[in-house]
Amino acid sequence: MPDKTYDIAVIGAGLIGLSTAMDLLGRFPNLKVGVIEKGAEVATQQSGHNSGVIHSGIYYKPGSFKAKFCVEGRAGMVRFCEENGVPYDRCGKVIVATREDELPRLQSLHERGTANNVPGLEMVSGERLKEIEPHVAAIKALWAPNTGIVNFVRVAQVYQKKVESRGGAVHFKSKLNKVVRKGAEITLETSSGAYGAKHVINCAGLHSDIVARMMGVKTDVRIIPFRGEYFSLTKDAERLVKGLIYPVPDPQFPFLGVHFTRTMKGFTEAGPNAVLATAREGYRKTVLRPSEFWGTLAWPGFWRMARQHWRTGFMEINRSLRKGVFVRDLQRLIPEVKSGDLVPGGSGVRAQAVDRTGKLLDDFKIEQSENAIHVLNAPSPGATSSLVIGRYLTDMAAKSFGLD
Repeated sequence: MPDKTYDIAVIGAGLIGLSTAMDLLGRFPNLKVGVIEKGAEVATQQSGHNSGVIHSGIYYKPGSFKAKFCVEGRAGMVRFCEENGVPYDRCGKVIVATREDELPRLQSLHERGTANNVPGLEMVSGERLKEIEPHVAAIKALWAPNTGIVNFVRVAQVYQKKVESRGGAVHFKSKLNKVVRKGAEITLETSSGAYGAKHVINCAGLHSDIVARMMGVKTDVRIIPFRGEYFSLTKDAERLVKGLIYPVPDPQFPFLGVHFTRTMKGFTEAGPNAVLATAREGYRKTVLRPSEFWGTLAWPGFWRMARQHWRTGFMEINRSLRKGVFVRDLQRLIPEVKSGDLVPGGSGVRAQAVDRTGKLLDDFKIEQSENAIHVLNAPSPGATSSLVIGRYLTDMAAKSFGLD
């Protein structure tokens, strides 16, 4: 017998899982909602290991989930922070072209951002760029003044409080071990006990495909973990960065390249790279979980992806192993940066969904199964868009689960 039974169990106490539980309880206050989390607190994985940027919506294909969610999500996140006393800083971002061949891509980003109704976008160069970021060397830049920064762990903590104040429960140290179906009832057997549920919303992030398979879903994607490693600027070198400084990204790869990011945690980051991790929670180079790594190698899409992107992969590994390469790439943006200005920083792991053909999914992927909804790909701007995604999943749940 389950220790507790819920109308809806949400798996994962990251930003999207908590936002969904919060919105469900706000709209359907009579629901019994429980959040099941393997960690000891909220936001222990992607939600707490990102760079803390409140994105504007520049990069994303018009009409995509990312584009729809991000622009509304930025405004909603800023409003949420203001209403709940969460500090944030609308510091702005420049995306800089340092070579002539990057100018057409920069123009395309401007057009995308304009099509996505990103407010305040401006092409800048010369003296105007020096006013914004005095130490940047660039031919031209795209200025997004409404991009901001926040500590997303603080945001997640507020989400948790709202879930609990609305009658929901968050169960920590509850790793999901098994899913048992008996008629219409689902039992989630975890390390802290068994929880019954009529319906499940899978927001397990790095483990979302595993949870889906545990529930009998045959997905056509596999989560491939990529570790992003950061350096931090020394206090003396922080003067070089006023806001956020990004390169023009490679449109063939869903990562943004090494960049400079001021944070609300009191330091400025430089990075990240993007290297294949040998564990789903492989935040350090030395972490290896053979069964998880074998799961990556056994996925046919991994090898197709590797054949398509091996040059980029080699470059990322080289940058991971050689600080000088990392510094050289950063100097493309700020020539004054020296190796001595950088000290080892933190890292994050991105849950990148890859399909059987080797395609790296560049948009959100949400699937439904019997009595369940699965968020199988929610990369950046997932944190920025978490309030909007929570509402979207609540809409899906209301229709699919017959909520009233």
